[in-house]
Amino acid sequence: MDVTLDLRTEIREFLRSRRARIAPEMAGLPAYGGRRRVTGLRREEVALLAGVSVEYYVRIERGSLAGTSDGVLDALATALQLDAAERDHLFHLARQSGAPARRQHREPPVTVRPALQEVLDAMTGAPALIRNGRHDVLAINRLGRALYSPVLADPRRPANTIRFVYLHPAEAEMFFVDYDQATRNAAAVLRMEVGRNPHDRDLMALVGELSSRSGLFRQQWASQDVRLHGHGTKQVRHPVVGLLDLNFESMDLPTDPGLQLNVYTPNPGGPTAGKLAHLAAWASAQGEPDPSTASTAV
Repeated sequence: MDVTLDLRTEIREFLRSRRARIAPEMAGLPAYGGRRRVTGLRREEVALLAGVSVEYYVRIERGSLAGTSDGVLDALATALQLDAAERDHLFHLARQSGAPARRQHREPPVTVRPALQEVLDAMTGAPALIRNGRHDVLAINRLGRALYSPVLADPRRPANTIRFVYLHPAEAEMFFVDYDQATRNAAAVLRMEVGRNPHDRDLMALVGELSSRSGLFRQQWASQDVRLHGHGTKQVRHPVVGLLDLNFESMDLPTDPGLQLNVYTPNPGGPTAGKLAHLAAWASAQGEPDPSTASTAV
């Protein structure tokens, strides 16, 4: 299923979805009683809150963000009560609208420098990987391969964590403790990447593949939600060591634009630290982790 992104449609649907979730009283506006014909704020109410004319806001919501100043974008973000990820997404869409596709097009890297693999290999106490904006796993250390063995069992290369979440639901539900949250996060970070790089053909092919093969993806993609993937916590059920409570940090690599280093660590002194040590020993003994031969969880 081929997918091309219509930026005007993307802008229109994103702004409408954010406007629809805000009741007048949430914005400090009188509701005036009676039955409203729209869910959430009206266009004229957004214009009032943002300090722009109704005609100008209507033009913006129809998909015309080109030339919109940062001040107006900030005012819209405030009026629509956007969070940090949503604000960034709005600015990404505006930047993409304001320049020719040939200037904005940026293919995410598909390989990593050997020195980066050496950095990963030097990290023996924590699972670590490098991925691009499509969530292709491009490089990974030994403990990372052990941790992500269910994901890497898919023979397609490069392995892709978002494809695993949606197209291997049985395995993903076993791996992610909160599978529903994992899927919502996956759709949201993928849409964030689409806002950054809407002309990436492989990215849009991934969106098309997921849309054609997963009803759950189609449902969550339609929500227009976006999410930053900087840091947080993750609970997974590993076939060798069982439940793992992990903190993760996702860091952009400034010398390699489009790549991110993800590192997973346990809380010091908690049970996960011991389980990771056991997993490291198992990975060293096995060479390459194979989930089909995993032992009973400890």
